[in-house]
Amino acid sequence: MNLKETYNRIAEDWHRDHSHDDWWIEGTDTFIKKLLPSAHVLDVGCGSGVKSKYLIAHGLKVTGIDISDKLLEIARREVPAGEFKVFSMTNLDSMPETFDGVFAQASLLHIPRKDAGKVVGKMAERVVPGGLLYIAVKEVRTDKPEEGTLKEDDYGYTYERFFSYFTQPELEKYMTGAGMEIVYTDRHQTGKTVWLQIIGNK
Repeated sequence: MNLKETYNRIAEDWHRDHSHDDWWIEGTDTFIKKLLPSAHVLDVGCGSGVKSKYLIAHGLKVTGIDISDKLLEIARREVPAGEFKVFSMTNLDSMPETFDGVFAQASLLHIPRKDAGKVVGKMAERVVPGGLLYIAVKEVRTDKPEEGTLKEDDYGYTYERFFSYFTQPELEKYMTGAGMEIVYTDRHQTGKTVWLQIIGNK
């Protein structure tokens, strides 16, 4: 089962499970404050629209993209003010629009490490001069592989997802390599997971 099929299967359960996370708030608020009111943001890997809803509530215009049409059905239901479409982050170079900000929270972590820098570059290309790129990923753990497919059963049934894990220096290298000036970094632990957040200015 590929990632799209997995997220289509777990969509409603995943949405309920991720509606109350809070590790991302400080970094997201920093991203919002650095943008002008009513700025247009591309939410890459928007899932069920939880973060799109937060961005819109803080005055931004949001276009969300995701590979899962089932997650996007939830996003349209929960966030009627947003615009949502099925689109892969690996194809961002074929998107004609540019945005004041690109927001990629917990989405780059599904890209193989060998392709991550290229995908960050595609994200940066969608940012207008003076705009922002926000990325959040999971930090690699010393006792775990840098990438691989995880078998999970959080919702009472088994499913699989591919994950990549990164270090802060790697994330910074991707950002600067994409022509972005780093203006914010954060490392936040929640349970066994450490989230890395970074914001670049073009």
